[in-house]
Amino acid sequence: MIEIIPAIDLINGKCVRLSQGDFSRVTIYDDDPLETARNFEAAGVKRLHMVDLDGAKTGRVTNLSTLKQIAEHTDLVIDFGGGVKTGEDIEMVFDAGARIVNIGSAAVKTPDRFFSWLERYGSEKILLGADVKGGNIAISGWQTETELEIIPFLTEHFAKGLRQAFVTDIAKDGLLLGPATELYTQIRDALPELELIASGGVNGTDDIKKLDDIGCKGVIIGKAIYESKLDLAELMSKQC
Repeated sequence: MIEIIPAIDLINGKCVRLSQGDFSRVTIYDDDPLETARNFEAAGVKRLHMVDLDGAKTGRVTNLSTLKQIAEHTDLVIDFGGGVKTGEDIEMVFDAGARIVNIGSAAVKTPDRFFSWLERYGSEKILLGADVKGGNIAISGWQTETELEIIPFLTEHFAKGLRQAFVTDIAKDGLLLGPATELYTQIRDALPELELIASGGVNGTDDIKKLDDIGCKGVIIGKAIYESKLDLAELMSKQC
């Protein structure tokens, strides 16, 4: 069964969501990320996806104190990313309590370094974050488009040891118009052994079922939870 993974995106230590990756279209949902994380855990959630949007934008991990607070006061398995570009950054993220580091831009800009992290930490602790716009990878907090096509990019990284990735279709993210099922189907067909996590666009249980049918291992959900399109406790009770 597909794993439900709520998202906490951080700007200035607050829970926010962007629409289509646009930093000028930001909605603040909560000033207290720890309380949000505790509510997720109380609903039955086991895993949390955290993104340091300040870090993604500036290239420097910024919200470590929030990560540490949530890690110390919940039992959630946290994957954390945003601005991670050096081995020292990874160590800081692990030291602050994350179990998994999610890495996006660095996998594009410094692939050899990324592959060395896979080898050092193991594929279970490194999660590739691939953001897609028009079929190509976008980096630096979705601000810079590249000419790298998503499936060849994932295929190359899988060949070098990658085993898990979350893929976000920027055109879908934050709009509640449904996930990029066609894109995920193409990825699953090309790389059936990749543990694929869907991200962006989920608006209801039907969307989750479609992703489960495709074979996605997990689904990251943000806005649909924050805007009560989904009842998280009810959703989690059906997974037990």
